[in-house]
Amino acid sequence: MLVLSRKLNESIMIGDNIEVMVLEIRDNFVKLGIKAPRDVSVHRLEVHEEILRENQRASQQPQPGDLNRAAEALRKRKKTDAGS
Repeated sequence: MLVLSRKLNESIMIGDNIEVMVLEIRDNFVKLGIKAPRDVSVHRLEVHEEILRENQRASQQPQPGDLNRAAEALRKRKKTDAGS
């Protein structure tokens, strides 16, 4: 992990197109501003982890149409088996 020190209104660059600036320092909090292209997702870690959990959960649940596709595949298989 790279560790950098920055003061108020100082920035770091990530690659050529992502800038992270220290906007405010108060008590135990640091407010950061992030300039990034729209196609780059920027989330707090806890939000990112929740998105990953939801995506995992969604990928494991049956999707609309899954049962219909499975039933159609079985019907086709029975027709093929009956014709043999």
